[in-house]
Amino acid sequence: MSKSERKKGASVRFSRRGFLQGATIGAAAASSGNLLKGEKAAATSDGFYPATSTPSTEFDFTRQSGALQPDAVVDSACQFCNSLCRLKVHVKNGRIIDVLGEPDDPVQAGGLCIKGPMMTQLVYNRFRLTRPMKRVAGEKGSPDSQFEPISWDEALQTIASKFLALRDAGEVRAIANKTSGRMPRGTGSLIGRFFTLLGSPNDTDVGPVCNDAGGNALAWTFGLGNFTNGYGLDGATGKEDLGSAKYFLFLGTNQAETHPVTFAYLLRSRAKTKAKLVVVDPRLTPTGAQADEWIAPKPHTDQALVLAMLHHILMNNLHDAAFVQNWVLGFDELKAHVSKFGYTPEWAEKVTGVPASKIKQIAQEYARAKPAAIFCNAGISHQLNAFDTYRTLAFLAAVTGNIGVNGGGCNFMHNTWPGGLNLPPLEGTVPKKDTALPVGPDYFAESILTQKPYQLKAIITAGNPLIGSANTAKVKEAFRQLEFYAYTGLFMEEAAYYADIILPVCSGFEMETVYMRRDDRAIRWQNQVIPRVGESKPDWEIWIDLAHTIAKLDKKNPPTYWTANFPLEWKDYRNLWATFVKYTLGMGGMTQERLSKRAEPLRWPCPSLNHPGVSTLYLDHPSWYEVVQALTPKNTVGGSQKAQKNQGKRFLTPSGKVEIYTPDLEKKLATAGHTALPIFYTHPEVTGKNPTIEYTKELIQNPINPQAVTQKVKLGKISSGEVHKDYPLMGMSGRPSVVHFHSVTHWTYTGKQMNGVRLVQIHPKVAQKAGIQNGDTIAVESPRGSITGTAQIWEGIREDTIFVPHTFGPMQKMATELGTPYYEPTNVLLNDQFYDNLSGQQAYKCFACRVRKV
Repeated sequence: MSKSERKKGASVRFSRRGFLQGATIGAAAASSGNLLKGEKAAATSDGFYPATSTPSTEFDFTRQSGALQPDAVVDSACQFCNSLCRLKVHVKNGRIIDVLGEPDDPVQAGGLCIKGPMMTQLVYNRFRLTRPMKRVAGEKGSPDSQFEPISWDEALQTIASKFLALRDAGEVRAIANKTSGRMPRGTGSLIGRFFTLLGSPNDTDVGPVCNDAGGNALAWTFGLGNFTNGYGLDGATGKEDLGSAKYFLFLGTNQAETHPVTFAYLLRSRAKTKAKLVVVDPRLTPTGAQADEWIAPKPHTDQALVLAMLHHILMNNLHDAAFVQNWVLGFDELKAHVSKFGYTPEWAEKVTGVPASKIKQIAQEYARAKPAAIFCNAGISHQLNAFDTYRTLAFLAAVTGNIGVNGGGCNFMHNTWPGGLNLPPLEGTVPKKDTALPVGPDYFAESILTQKPYQLKAIITAGNPLIGSANTAKVKEAFRQLEFYAYTGLFMEEAAYYADIILPVCSGFEMETVYMRRDDRAIRWQNQVIPRVGESKPDWEIWIDLAHTIAKLDKKNPPTYWTANFPLEWKDYRNLWATFVKYTLGMGGMTQERLSKRAEPLRWPCPSLNHPGVSTLYLDHPSWYEVVQALTPKNTVGGSQKAQKNQGKRFLTPSGKVEIYTPDLEKKLATAGHTALPIFYTHPEVTGKNPTIEYTKELIQNPINPQAVTQKVKLGKISSGEVHKDYPLMGMSGRPSVVHFHSVTHWTYTGKQMNGVRLVQIHPKVAQKAGIQNGDTIAVESPRGSITGTAQIWEGIREDTIFVPHTFGPMQKMATELGTPYYEPTNVLLNDQFYDNLSGQQAYKCFACRVRKV
């Protein structure tokens, strides 16, 4: 796509349907051979058209239709991304007949993306798990594995007996859990409570394979690990928040496909404000197609670009001197740091491939635009240097005064809630926990296979580690050797074939709960639409039932040790939510009654019923200081001594200011091999010779996650580049299209119909050199393994880079329904040995590879 074509595309008036069609048409028309020409998608061989090819909306022919008039319209919420759209679910005779958007939410504006109605396809799906099952025959992992239905009592007793046997044998640390983003809010708190009572330290969440690094970095810099600004009006000031930005800097985020409805709000706002949109991404995405400028650095080099922007801003006094003087610690040290290391735009040009003149331009534009908003997401989180890159982005926002102002922020698009939804203090004396495994659920495989630092023997997951973990072949072998595995899920995903016990869960429409959340800390109440499918249960109920099952079998503790800490009334989510509201700081105003009455979601923190909820964190306004008081009260459960020192301060750091550098930060990070002022390093499989990372054998307490250990590292060793003699390209993975949300949408008819083919984007010159034509079946090979896909020749990608969509897996049976291929996971290609040793973040965004025609 030429620059003039991108400009033209950016100026076209936005429409919801047109926006979504532009985001998905490439996937829908994969076989046409005209992906770059923008031709309309043709019908597929089975006669279906892409769902975005809609009929005329000039007339509504459903009005007064006896068959299509709903008996009830139930307010629910979409689980498929962090736009958190309200769904108006139309029900007739106990069946869902339609799903519409919420017109009274000004951010959602009545809109939905293609995924919203796909929630129904999780309910009415012949592949749904409907009863608990146990393994009766077959090798673990084999598609020939055989399972038979059992009762819930038998399933839970099997799990409870295994856990207690390991505990009583002195091996409680050999029991582990991994949660998933699909779970209703608060389930993780129940699981943490369960593991505390049991005594195992290995209660892990999805963060290290999702977005932990951003939350960690924001917390260490500003005091809270949350998206800093909000969509829509700021209730405290009555002013537009993110919509008022004059400049949008997007790094590592493809919001057109990952957050389409909230991105549409930003585009509508931009049409009014004429704000500039700059998208930094190695490939041209539907987000970049909406931008004024698309900048394509090498994968895994964003940190170098941001350090160079900081250098240019600081050396030319483009910073906000008043904000720095009043609210920033470590400014002088940062200025000396970028000067000492020579992080100039000219240096960054050699690392990133972005011209120095362009880096200077966007640095000046960002610094001078007031307000300016940074947006970043998994494209940053899934890098080897994720924590340090997020810290540099936080510095960029701080030194330009774009923190604590409407329309600003360092808006990293996850970790939208407090550290946890709190429950009342535990009753009884709990056992002392051993040290947790090193950060990151992907260390599970290392523990199982090598017994270092000790061996896991029993795991229960709510996710699909066979799709989500780096180096899939290694993870498969580990789960094949694992002594006991319990899987909870909607479908027989890849991980289920390794399970000893399978537990069926409810989809979002089958429960009353709080399910997902919007990035800006906003949440909606979700009403139950229809009865549960089969014998499925919601996750929080499973864990309460498991606790009561253990109470009957535990020989070391009285039954009340478990039952008193897991009261049965919590199985009613309204009661559970009321408990969270009571015990979680900053949630006093977020009652079920209040949430249910709102067309718009309500943002945390919201300490009282008359508080509007916070849009802009750290706003210098009385409403924010009321929140600070609520988050750090004296003599309140959960208020630590450290937190109490923040009384009346603007930022929730120990100093009450933005902390770029302090001696305490330096001391803590140095224990893991890092510094408070980040130095540049990158993945060893980035082309060229670059500073990279070495992992020592020394395990130390993780300064970010002190309950766990981590490998100490040495930064700065220059990579050899040897790997690129055989694997000359850099691969990166990401969302296939707006149609998909992780692997679950591959189990829907629409998902496989519209985007059931894995389209690997490669530059025309690379394709020509390899003799590859558009639409050819190709193999992508790395030092770890090989996968197949369909070539999509794409001018909008760096010549040295290919893009391989993730979330495809070999057991997604909907493929047979649509006649699309089965694929091995993209993560077969990834190197699990390289990860962010602070956050545990896996490095999905760069791997050495090559392509060939099959």
